[in-house]
Amino acid sequence: MPGWHKATEGLQDEDRFQMVGIIQEQHPDRARLFMQWKQMDWPIMIDSLDLLGVSGIPITLAIDEMGIIRSKRMHPESLESDFLSHNYRDSKDGEKHVKSFPYTPPNLEQQIETKTSFSSMGEWMSLGNDLVLWGNQNHLDEAVNAYQQALTLSPDSGQAHFSLGVALRRRYESPGRRKDDFQNAVTYWQQALNIDPNQYIWRRRIQQYGPRLDKPYSFYDWVNHAREEILEQGAQPVPLPVEPSGAEFAVPSRSLLNGTESQSEPDSSGRIFRDSGEFIHIEQTIVASSKKDGSFRVHFTLRPIADKKAHWNNESDDLKLWVSAPKNAVIPSRIFHYPNPEEATDSRVRRLEFEINPGNIPSEEPVSIPAYFLYNVCEDVNGTCFYRRQDISLEFK
Repeated sequence: MPGWHKATEGLQDEDRFQMVGIIQEQHPDRARLFMQWKQMDWPIMIDSLDLLGVSGIPITLAIDEMGIIRSKRMHPESLESDFLSHNYRDSKDGEKHVKSFPYTPPNLEQQIETKTSFSSMGEWMSLGNDLVLWGNQNHLDEAVNAYQQALTLSPDSGQAHFSLGVALRRRYESPGRRKDDFQNAVTYWQQALNIDPNQYIWRRRIQQYGPRLDKPYSFYDWVNHAREEILEQGAQPVPLPVEPSGAEFAVPSRSLLNGTESQSEPDSSGRIFRDSGEFIHIEQTIVASSKKDGSFRVHFTLRPIADKKAHWNNESDDLKLWVSAPKNAVIPSRIFHYPNPEEATDSRVRRLEFEINPGNIPSEEPVSIPAYFLYNVCEDVNGTCFYRRQDISLEFK
């Protein structure tokens, strides 16, 4: 996009040419930040659900003033001679132009009320699409249900699997999130790609959160640099409601790091008292490489329980994760540390990620690896502080 913008900036200033973009992005605000960074102010439309059915990008279309596509492979250097110099209005097909018409957003509540009469996969898909495109956070449960109903009628629909994944990930980022929404989103995206392995957009969505062996590039390594340059220009960067994760910043790699030697288990005797989720709620999402090369990226999210007014005690040991990886596993470390922030206490969500090849994949049975977190947590504002362990199990298949 920046190349096209720079090459056609003069034509845009002369009102001879209008740039419009469509991107298949899960997070539109990141596109807004990119546009601000590159000082491009033309419209960008978001197609998170890939309703256009695009399987590869970029696609460059030259559309005349009557809405007719004149070229699908236009280049900036030939724009003037092959497109702008033509008078399409007086051509023979000028009478076949697409007339403009007003568009009224759908009545979502009315559609929800009439869903009991739906009998086709298309009706459920249309409802789900409208709820995602036009609804708010309160409509995401209905959207998820609509796509699930579509899949019961057409279980081999890659588009239905992908769209359901988009809705689940969006709900995961909302106040109405479910603990397994992220993992389920990844699972549906992977099923969509299994149905159509040539779908570039679906593959990229998995790679966005997956291991470095599967990455074509770092998806969002530009974000911090963009913010710095925008601040230097005297502007405030567009805020991102959902910050990119470690996986989204990670650069590609040809091999996984392996560093399991000489590491002692912090609670090998199992003497530390357990937290069964009373103070800290732990979510995990495991993303397999779309190449099926045996590598995985594991995402952990740790949330203090608000009802207990639980919070981290940062005046003692760091948060630790121990992974009892087998000898044939490839993992950068069996023990991971999350450094404490400077303040004495906090109740922020903490995230930790790592990559692993657990070995013996593929196999008929999932590979299960035990692990546990160790942390200092306090109950209530002036309550008791504890050192606790929470056991988990990682399932790879």
